Amino acid sequence: MGTTLSHVSIAVPDLDAAIKTLREVYGLATGAIAENAQQGVRLAYLDLGNSRIELMQPLNADSPVGRFLSKNPKGGLHHLCLGVDDVATEARALTNKGVRLLGDGTPAFNVHNQQIAFVHPADFFGALLEIEQHAASKSHDA
Repeated sequence: MGTTLSHVSIAVPDLDAAIKTLREVYGLATGAIAENAQQGVRLAYLDLGNSRIELMQPLNADSPVGRFLSKNPKGGLHHLCLGVDDVATEARALTNKGVRLLGDGTPAFNVHNQQIAFVHPADFFGALLEIEQHAASKSHDA
């Protein structure tokens, strides 16, 4: 399974305000803002060296992050992400062990063009788990 903690993701109602708070209150700077239309989010990462914090704002209310914010209007911890060598291989191994993955089986990709998959929270101690292809591994353009 995952060999690294890639990131911890926090859903926020206003990405620009969250970035400003990180900078002004905590003295922390995020990278550039990106948009992932497939996942329905605007996001920015705070690089911590050995892992990252991802801030996500929904692009629309009916996206997964939009639905999360409807239940948690101030935002909150959305998911954690483990980096793996091959998402497809890990996903098959997990489903063979009875773990449920979210989605319709269509490959999903993050803003870095890395393949991703999500494990149902009920199958990971109540927490949403993302698995993400390591940056040096295969992407869908390879």
